[in-house]
Amino acid sequence: MGVEGCTKCIKYMLFFFNFIFWLAGGVILGVALWLRHDPKTSNLLELEFDGAHAPSTFYISVHILIAVGAVMMVVGFLGCYGAIQESQCLLGTFFACLVILFACEVAAGIWGFMHKDTVSTEMTNFYDNVYDKAMVQSVNDQDKTKAAASVLKVFHETLNCCGKGKATSVLTKFTDQLGLTNLCPSSGALVSCHNRIDELFSDKIYLIGIAALVVAVIMIFEMIFSMVLCCGIRNSPVY
Repeated sequence: MGVEGCTKCIKYMLFFFNFIFWLAGGVILGVALWLRHDPKTSNLLELEFDGAHAPSTFYISVHILIAVGAVMMVVGFLGCYGAIQESQCLLGTFFACLVILFACEVAAGIWGFMHKDTVSTEMTNFYDNVYDKAMVQSVNDQDKTKAAASVLKVFHETLNCCGKGKATSVLTKFTDQLGLTNLCPSSGALVSCHNRIDELFSDKIYLIGIAALVVAVIMIFEMIFSMVLCCGIRNSPVY
């Protein structure tokens, strides 16, 4: 025998929410792995020029997301098992894990909101630095000029863009036609790379934010149900 009445209903509701939580952990883990290995972001974030690597802030966030997804799957399983077994010890451990995860998520959310433009800004600055050096025809430093041009070409081909703005796009296309450079993408697109970089990383950051908000709502319900069930088990006459 176990809990009865409303407490039994809460038991199965907690099991249901924990199952959703476990699935959400799997989805977040999958999305994080996709973000980590997405060809566009990988091509750009693995670039190196003049001893400087592309900004790694985005990858740091993604690695944290991978860890969160894995922990959520473990905690979700713990909650499901604790609810079915009606174990106060497991439910108490589950509640403590949820509180820690929720606090970490809130802290990460605040940090992310304060630095939401950091990733695209850092990548834009890196692009501008490479672009300026690639466009400077330095007779005394041809090797570095070629290195900058090859890095810039990766940007342009990956994002299907050319230049920092409309004027520089036209200028780069013009120098390509004169045979001085070979920088614009093969498609001939003249879209600003600043816009492309903003679109690429802003869309992914919003995706992370939506996932975090959904998980936070589920966690609040789970914390409430786990405490109510724990109290119901303690007060149940069968124990």
